[in-house]
Amino acid sequence: MRVYLMVFCLICCTANGQVVYSIAEETERGASVGNIAKDLGIDAATLSARKFRMITGSSKQYFNINASTGALSVNEPIDREQLCELKSACLLNYELVLENPLELYRMEFKVLDINDNSPSFPLSEYHINVPEFLSPGARFTLPNAQDLDEGTNSVQNYTLSPDEHFHLEMQTRGDGSKYPELVLKKALDREQQATHRLVLTAKDGGDPPKSGDVPVIVTVLDTNDNAPEFEHSVYRASILENSPSGTLVVQVHATDLDEGPNGEIRYSFSNTTSADLQRMFFIHPHTGEVTVNGVLAVQRPLLEMLIEARDNGAFGMSSTAKLLVEITDVNNHGPEITITSLSSPIPEDAVPGTVIALLSILDKDPGENGKVTCQIPDNLPFQLKPSLENYYSLVTSGLLDRELISGYNITITATDLGSPPITTQKTLWVQISDVNDNPPVFSADTCDVFVEENNPLGAFLYQVSASDPDMGENGRVSYMLRNSTVAGSTLASFLSVSLANGSIYAKRAFDFEQLRSFYFQVEAKDNGSPALSAAITVNVYISDQNDNAPAILYPTSQNGSVAVEVVPRLADEDYLVTKVVADDEDNAENAWLSYHLAHSSDSTLFRLAPHSGELRTTRSMRSTDFLKHKVVVVVRDHGDPPLSSTVTVGILLADTLPQALPDFDDSGEPPPLLNATNIYLIVSLACVSCIFAAFLLFLAIVRLCHCQTCCCSGCCCPADEYEKYCYSVHMLPSSHIPPDMLEVTGVGKLTHTYLYRASVGLGPSNSSIPNGDAGNIPSGSRLQVPGPCIQVQQVQSDRLSAVLMVSTSSFRFFSLRHMALHLRWVAVSVEQGTEGICRRAGIRPSWHLEET
Repeated sequence: MRVYLMVFCLICCTANGQVVYSIAEETERGASVGNIAKDLGIDAATLSARKFRMITGSSKQYFNINASTGALSVNEPIDREQLCELKSACLLNYELVLENPLELYRMEFKVLDINDNSPSFPLSEYHINVPEFLSPGARFTLPNAQDLDEGTNSVQNYTLSPDEHFHLEMQTRGDGSKYPELVLKKALDREQQATHRLVLTAKDGGDPPKSGDVPVIVTVLDTNDNAPEFEHSVYRASILENSPSGTLVVQVHATDLDEGPNGEIRYSFSNTTSADLQRMFFIHPHTGEVTVNGVLAVQRPLLEMLIEARDNGAFGMSSTAKLLVEITDVNNHGPEITITSLSSPIPEDAVPGTVIALLSILDKDPGENGKVTCQIPDNLPFQLKPSLENYYSLVTSGLLDRELISGYNITITATDLGSPPITTQKTLWVQISDVNDNPPVFSADTCDVFVEENNPLGAFLYQVSASDPDMGENGRVSYMLRNSTVAGSTLASFLSVSLANGSIYAKRAFDFEQLRSFYFQVEAKDNGSPALSAAITVNVYISDQNDNAPAILYPTSQNGSVAVEVVPRLADEDYLVTKVVADDEDNAENAWLSYHLAHSSDSTLFRLAPHSGELRTTRSMRSTDFLKHKVVVVVRDHGDPPLSSTVTVGILLADTLPQALPDFDDSGEPPPLLNATNIYLIVSLACVSCIFAAFLLFLAIVRLCHCQTCCCSGCCCPADEYEKYCYSVHMLPSSHIPPDMLEVTGVGKLTHTYLYRASVGLGPSNSSIPNGDAGNIPSGSRLQVPGPCIQVQQVQSDRLSAVLMVSTSSFRFFSLRHMALHLRWVAVSVEQGTEGICRRAGIRPSWHLEET
């Protein structure tokens, strides 16, 4: 039955943060070792929250801690021989690190040896040559067995298979170590038996014991019956661990009483010496000098080797001596800095004394060479504090400000006390995390914004910007309007601001005439917790645009009628007719007004002051002036582009205020222009008129010839009929109506007054009428025309036609002898209550005939 390994888990001591456990090697995985929480007095429930860690210099994690119970168990079976080789005490050191607060505990595990290795020999068989002439009592060195176990579990005794010629005896060296020797108890006879096969068995003291054996072949030889002997059974030497190759360690010497080749000795390392040591050192085969052959890469301070001296006899004999080499330490290892814990980043508001990192600093050199001093630069807000053995804590020693320095490169310098000292440096990068300790900042407390009125909806006005030196959400700034009112309305109905970039937009069009300026505040707030904010005052000034035409305050018209001013008929020059008063709601040059006379029925009679708007007469009134006049006044501002308003003023020449004012709607107005809708009617009428004009021309010629005949005979215009059918042709003033208009007033049967557009032809003796233009006839002149010379026919109720034949004798107001006024024909359309439209066909010039 297999015997399971027993676990010795005894807590030897718990003091100064250290606990020691003993455990047998090869303990199976999962076996309980102890409860670390109970042994150290720690609450097991807090292990996970405190982020416990086990730190060891070993490449394997041999133990495991249950985070919930604190139970310590085997994670990996331990092989003591592999872990500690030939050390007498095998120890495993662990450090338990806990955070919040930071604590460090040392755990030491003593690995106990068990009998898990059998004794073994370096070679599979050994050969011994024994000269036959040797007498009983001759001794031969047998190989030592190797057992990796320690104490009683190591090799305790040797046994030899029974043989009549040999037996086994144990010998003791000067250092107390034992070794087996083969002793000849009966003389050998090579001729009877040349070879003896023996079995050497090595046993340990374990329970149950284990053993190992090796065949020993003894060959019986002749001659050479003396083995070499060393001067000392044990040689001791001391060298520096950094000794170069070729350095002499020691020189061994052995003697052989034999002569000749049997007395010649060759030195070599025994087969029991480890191969590593044989490569590390070299022994000269003839001189016995032991020198350094490579780098002394060993951790043990004392090295043990066996040196064999063998003669050159036919049956070479040998002896062994032990060589102990002490390695003297030199300072050839620099300190090793290990970061076991690092908290980065750390907040900038961390208080002095906050632990940032835990450092482990070790030097493999022993003694003074392994003692280390540690420091960091003095100009940093950090300091090193020693913790447990070989451990340091990096803590803050001053206030931090991320906006000034966002991170620190901390160089840790470790120097040992060797001679010369060795220095090691390690750099830590500690990042400083941001906290919301800076509010947003505007470049100024106030700013001025100028905007023109009538701006479009959504127009960009201004962009405010605030900076925040914090980072991330703590430095991301958002903008908003602070609640306020403008002109009785909420600010939000006027403006909007972009939350992300602070752009201000107009939500309505501004009117300079209603609101000229206002102010408001924009608040910048970061996204930290708690949030910090700042505000800027924005002054908005609205500039004027020319968006209001001048308003006529006086004179005013009601229901679309013309304002009428009464002027005495005998008014003098510079008489104030009226004053046009206007106002403009705009500002500055947009409200500067000027007054202009756009139209006047008599341009020689009135003038208008451009700055005051006063309408005055330019001369004294005459009896021949028309009783009714119409002027159009334009009031224009100086904006860009300028805006204007007009007012029509009717002027009545009268000495007293009439009971009923005359109609000024169409007096002196030019005829309306033809529009596109009548173009076809005009073309058709023109064709018919041409035909009709030709016919009338023919009749006129016939009539003219007849009239000349009658006039000579006295039948054209009898004297008694002259006054009965006399018509007065009045040349109207050119300032009132176009110069081609004639006023014909009937004094007989035709009692209506008409305006005729006529064709007037003058004879060669017309020097009193300049250029033959009827328009140049003096204003107020009248032509007395006999009635029979004017034929007026009532064709329809609303249409009549007239033919006027005037001889030169009819122009009584002019001393003209051969003037002929020919009214070829005029078609007159009189619309009852409306304006008459005349169409003329004949020779030019022509005048329009309208009913007045």
